[in-house]
Amino acid sequence: MSATYRAIEISKPGVFTEVSRPLKDPGPNQVRIRVEACGVCYTDSLLVNGELPNLSYPRIPGYEIIGRIDAVGSNVTSRSVGQRVGVGICGGWDDTCLSCLRGDFVNCTNAVLTGIMIDGGYAELMMIEARATVTIPDGLQAVKAAPILCAGVTTFNALRNAGLRAGALVGIQGVGGLGHLGSASKSFPFSKVLA
Repeated sequence: MSATYRAIEISKPGVFTEVSRPLKDPGPNQVRIRVEACGVCYTDSLLVNGELPNLSYPRIPGYEIIGRIDAVGSNVTSRSVGQRVGVGICGGWDDTCLSCLRGDFVNCTNAVLTGIMIDGGYAELMMIEARATVTIPDGLQAVKAAPILCAGVTTFNALRNAGLRAGALVGIQGVGGLGHLGSASKSFPFSKVLA
């Protein structure tokens, strides 16, 4: 295995640079993922354009990631080498704030955002806490499935939490990343969808 890997980093707002980074072993509770695909989301542009507070550069963007674990750090028992996983924007949480204590990790007061606060998936490899990964079936095509880790989850949860039943009328405004996944949702057998 090579001692380096390639990545696209933002060295300062608006500047993309291809770089070679040294290969490192994952730390405690982390996994190293060999990236198969990484989606491109509007949120990535906030990093690229320097539109978020307290950004630090250089940073590798990207958080709609699917890949295979090629190394696990100490204390990792829930993931294994060769396992196919996905990573969304929620790259870690503090376990101590009110949201975390309620089990609402996505709204952690001190959340770690993949591709914004830590390096993301515009690279051959990436590191992430094992608990921030989800398993991905081998049968899913990575390039088609990567967006489910952002727009797909958002749409799924909106429909799931709306309390709708089969046959309910659902109005979808726009055909962007969220709209197209909402109108194509097979998870909810709505008989009428207005797009």
